[in-house]
Amino acid sequence: MNNGVKINDISKPVEQLLRLRLEDLMPLPPPFDKEPEPPIEGEPKPEWREEYFTDLDGYVAIDLPIKPKSEEEGRRFVERFLDGLRKLTSDEDNWTFKEQFMLSIEYCAKCQTCNDACHFYQASGKKEIYRPTYKSEVLRRIYKKYLTPSGKIFGNFVSGEVDLNWRTVGRLAELAYRCTFCRRCAQTCPIGVDNGVINRELRKIFAQEMGIAPKAFHDQGTVKQLKTGSSTGLTPDGFKDMIEFIQEDFEEKLDMKIDMPIDEKGADILLIHNAGEFLSWPENIAAFAILFNEADLSWTMSSDPIGYDGVNYGAFCDDVQLARIVIKHIEAARKLDVNKIVIAECGHAHKVLTVIADRILFDDLNIPRENWLPIMWDAVRKGKFNFDPDKNQFPVTLQDPCNLVRLSGITQPQRNIIKAICPQFREMEPHGVKNYCCGGGSGFAIMSSMNYPEWRKKISVRLKVKQVLDAFQDSISPDINKYACFPCSNCKGGIRDGIEHYGLWEKCRITYGGLVELMVNAMVDIEEPFIEWEVH
Repeated sequence: MNNGVKINDISKPVEQLLRLRLEDLMPLPPPFDKEPEPPIEGEPKPEWREEYFTDLDGYVAIDLPIKPKSEEEGRRFVERFLDGLRKLTSDEDNWTFKEQFMLSIEYCAKCQTCNDACHFYQASGKKEIYRPTYKSEVLRRIYKKYLTPSGKIFGNFVSGEVDLNWRTVGRLAELAYRCTFCRRCAQTCPIGVDNGVINRELRKIFAQEMGIAPKAFHDQGTVKQLKTGSSTGLTPDGFKDMIEFIQEDFEEKLDMKIDMPIDEKGADILLIHNAGEFLSWPENIAAFAILFNEADLSWTMSSDPIGYDGVNYGAFCDDVQLARIVIKHIEAARKLDVNKIVIAECGHAHKVLTVIADRILFDDLNIPRENWLPIMWDAVRKGKFNFDPDKNQFPVTLQDPCNLVRLSGITQPQRNIIKAICPQFREMEPHGVKNYCCGGGSGFAIMSSMNYPEWRKKISVRLKVKQVLDAFQDSISPDINKYACFPCSNCKGGIRDGIEHYGLWEKCRITYGGLVELMVNAMVDIEEPFIEWEVH
């Protein structure tokens, strides 16, 4: 089966609903009109089919051997799923997103307006199983048939035909990881149905009620974070050593003193980064320190692991873990008696701490939480920095992280800054609140089980790679350095996949990084270039 997959096919005993073919995928612009791209090699190994759910599209996101081995196991698998779905409809059990979930389950007009809003659907060559409403409609039919009075009496006449068996449940589990919750579909919907929320709540059934979630952000993410304080497992002493190394390294490179305060009580700001920055992009940590010091801000970092690691992978599948991590972030801030928390370049950390956390934090736990962008634009506007835009005299484009822009409304500060320091800035199309997801959101950027990385590179990041290439068509030659600005850790993880897989550095001289790196690179008082093109 290919484009002809129907809703009720999700229950059928076929080996695989969809097989991706390179020739079906959305075409990429030059140089890929002539340059061949890497082939698709993701056929699952025969032994995987015995343990994992490979019968959706052949890719394995959930790296747990959960496939039922007997009729009794299959029956319990389905019962646990239905119990979880029942809890999503309960005020007591679903205190976070019940209202949004139920409205979206009840009121879809089935107009399919949202399909072309989805980067997965477009990138795949418009495959049915990837359209935003496919999994939502399956879940909607299950809910109406099994959990409503009319459905229990009239069955398929009320709900439409879907058989609920262990294959249906297993394929839904994998389908839950073919969506990044970018919610572009919700923005497009004429009545506001939110398939992103439906998908997130579907993940929650599996994570909270069935113990099923990718190891990368459950076992090795939230579980580790709640146990050790950091999703990386880094200890306070290890953190201090890392900051000392970053400080010494960049002081030597830039021939300047860089103050990087740790555990300073009574500072105005506790700055929290995504822990991935320390390991993968230390230049981002150094750039924030340089800018905050130059802007004369009172700030500190915390050596408490939960205080320096803004990651909260509970946002992707588990409300309980999300809430526990949020409270620990607040406790770290209170321990240092700061006035507010400021979140650095991490979209999901911003969304959790500034939006979702309002449902959790009350009384003395509800301390102010802000994103760094408005603060930094205010400093730029007031002339706190001496910039020479000619130091950034190369083509630059800007990614709009979904969690900052469409989900939180921060659209202008980053543009105001980048226009002030980058003479060759050009927008991706579309951009702002109409942007497409980077392809690395909702945990995708760190999910590397089995053959799933290929799906990320071929489908998840494909449309963003196209947007970047489109933005640089006037300078696509590999003789010209180009910078894709991605001010979010997961976004950087997503475009890193794309740049490496499609060879965009070698073929087009496109690199990537955050916004703070561009700001420091433009500072007059820093003589050495901060962006090092040759070490991409």
